[in-house]
This record gives sequence, C-alpha cells and structure tokens, in this order.
Amino acid sequence: MIIGSLPLPVETAEERRIRRYMTMEGPATCRVQVAEHPRLLKLKEMFKSKFGSIPKFYARAPGRVNIIGEHIDYCGYSVLPMAVEQDILIAVEPLKTHTLQLANTNPLYTDFNTSVNNIQIDKTKPQWHNYFLCGLKGIQEHFGLSNLTGMNCLVDGTIPPSSGLSSSSALVCCAGLVTLTVLGMNLSKAKLIEFSPLRATDVKLPSGAVFVIASSCVQMNKAATSHFNTRVMECRLAAKVLAKYKSLQWDKVLRLEEVQANLGVSLEEMLLITEEALHPEPYSPEEICRCLEISLQELRTQILSPNTQDVCVFKLYQRAKHVYSEAARVLRFQQICDDAPDRAVQLLGELMDQSHVSCRDLYECSCPELDQLVDICRKFGAQGSRLTGAGWGGCTVSLVPADTLPSFLANVHAAYYQRSDWRLAPEKQSLFATKPGGGALVFLEA
Repeated sequence: MIIGSLPLPVETAEERRIRRYMTMEGPATCRVQVAEHPRLLKLKEMFKSKFGSIPKFYARAPGRVNIIGEHIDYCGYSVLPMAVEQDILIAVEPLKTHTLQLANTNPLYTDFNTSVNNIQIDKTKPQWHNYFLCGLKGIQEHFGLSNLTGMNCLVDGTIPPSSGLSSSSALVCCAGLVTLTVLGMNLSKAKLIEFSPLRATDVKLPSGAVFVIASSCVQMNKAATSHFNTRVMECRLAAKVLAKYKSLQWDKVLRLEEVQANLGVSLEEMLLITEEALHPEPYSPEEICRCLEISLQELRTQILSPNTQDVCVFKLYQRAKHVYSEAARVLRFQQICDDAPDRAVQLLGELMDQSHVSCRDLYECSCPELDQLVDICRKFGAQGSRLTGAGWGGCTVSLVPADTLPSFLANVHAAYYQRSDWRLAPEKQSLFATKPGGGALVFLEA
C-alpha cells in the first residue's frame, strides 16, 4: 500500500541509490541466501530441472503503474509513473557456447533458442521472447559487440501481462541487465544520459491515501493492433497542423509539446489555440493535405508511417485536446501534492476522474470493461479512478482512503470479479493495493 506520508516517486530513494551505483560501477548487486527466499528457491529448483544445472545469478526489474499522464509521454510531456512490487525475475547461467536458451515458468510461453550472434526479431509476430531479444540486442548494438556469450535463462513474472503495468518493458530492461552482467560490462554515466535523458522528481502524496490496481481481465496487445499506432500518428499530424496554423516551421515539428515550446505559451493557451485551429469532425487525408499545402503522395511518403497508410480518418482535435489537458492535469497533480491542502486527496481524485473521462471520450483508448470497473471503484469509495497504461483493456488505478481499504477490496471483488453473469477464474482476477517497489537489481547467491 502507498500510504500518504511515503513518497510517491518517479524514483524512490533506494532506486536513486541503485541508479547512482549503476551509472558509476555497473549493475547493482545484492548477495542473498536463496534458501531464505521462497521465490528465488523455487526458481532455482525449476532452473535445475529445466537445464540440469544451477543459475549463477538472478536479475530483477520492476513493473510500473502510471498514476496520471496517459499517452502524453511520446508527445513530449511529463507523466507520473511509479515502480511497483510486481516484477520480472530471471535466473541466468552463462555458457561457453554461443547458444541462447530461453524458458518461462508460465507454460503458456513456449521455449526458444537461437544464436546470440544472429539475433533475428520477427516484428510481425509479437512473441514473448522478442522482448528479451530486444534488451539483449540493444546492449549488443550499444557496445558494438560481435561475439557474445551464450546463456540459459529461466524467466518468471508476477506482472499481469497486457495489463498496463509495463510487463514487456520490465522484460526488456531485465534482459539488458542480464546481458550486461554476463559480459561484466556497465553503461557509463554519460552514455546513460545520452541513452535516456530523463529527469525525475519526487512527489509526496498526502497522508491517508492508498493506490489500488484492478485488472479488467481484458488484454490488449499494443504490438498487434492499429489503435496505438493510429493515435501516435494523429498526435503528430495535429502538431503539424497546429504549427502550420501558427506560421511555425511545421515540417520540422513532430510532437505537440514542440508547438507549445516554440510559441512560448501555457497549456491553457494551447487548449484555446486547439479550439481555434482544429475542428471536432474527423480529418480525411485529403483535408490534412490542404491544411499543410502538400500532396497526398507527400503525406504518405514523408509523414505517415507504413501502418497508418490506409487510415481513412484522423481525429486531430480530440487527440490534441486530450494531450494538452492531460499534461496540465499532471502539473496540477504535482502542485497539489507539493502544497498539501486539507482537501488534497479529494482534489487528486478529481484529477484522476477527469483523466479517465478524457482517455475515454477524447483519446478513445478505454473499453466497456474498463469503464465499468472505474464506475464500480468509484461506487465503493475510490476518491478517483482511471485506466492506466495504453488502455483498450488492462488495469485501472484508484485512489482509496486507507481506512476503507478492506471493505473496498471486498466490494470491488464481489461486484466485478464474482458477478453472476461473468464469473472469472481465480487466476484471472487481479486486485491489489501496492507500494513503491525497488529498482533493477542483480542477486548473487551468498
């Protein structure tokens, strides 16, 4: 549980310590007695049964939940994520060969093996092992390596897949950490900043509040749908049309934040400009061409991505309005946390409610199950509730008074997961309070 006096960070104090250590010395390590940790012990035993040997080390990377700030990061704006306790854990044994053997404790995910020096990622098939390969290949390309060491890896995860809790990102990060550890290498501080120029700011939640994650039990695979790709392109097109409307160099603009930065105006002013420059009716490719004074061929070859070539309508007004209003809500959320007024929890809840309405009506990334779950959470006492993650399924995050947590969990469980018309299997039910989790870490057996 996240209780109010604890920091609600983009980065916890422990994660800052680990990050500083990683940037200077390589991956952070911790020696543990595996026998004293049931999950590590079980993973070790499964590894021995699978590969006939024991792991040399274990790597861990956390999932995360986005408290507020949905679909605005790729538009250039800040979001408020938090590492959670749920994670990806990988048992690893380096090999003297060049063979990579991947296995998963979940029988739904099939084994995979390949040569580490011939990594091929099939983008047309979003298989689980591709995320591991992305992390490995990223390290390989970053250091210009051509003769990697093979390894046996057994992957275990406690992050619900396709839930909006970044299970795929955690697997990519964990795979990168595994590769660095096997090679005995580290990312320098300068390279890390170049790799990921992020700035983290701690935000403290007022006392008496708990965050609860609830799965809608609807999975949406971003890699297998056009929804996400279309939204990204609609934001890019909206940025270009707005830039053209304000006589900026629109062909160089890629993100909505760049329009605001170039104009030097507030988010509130950008919302007014959006009302002036864009209309609520969907835009056809031909109308966008008229706005930008380009040909349809130029639009398709110079702006549209291959997976948006056949899109017939683009909702520029709705996407821009969501992005600018959501970016303003993130700043307002942070300001309320900093000021800590008496009604802070109520005010933060209202912002979360507004965020969900915007995601549902303007960005259109919700689904009936998410909307129903949000309504149920509010009915049983959540001060605010919203979808989290990409949407179209996945999870909700709710702000709940700490003293009502037990009854809240019981009531939501009964109303959503145990209702007579849709009784879900226990393994598909996911409803829990969470607290800030630690950062990426390598465990060595003591």
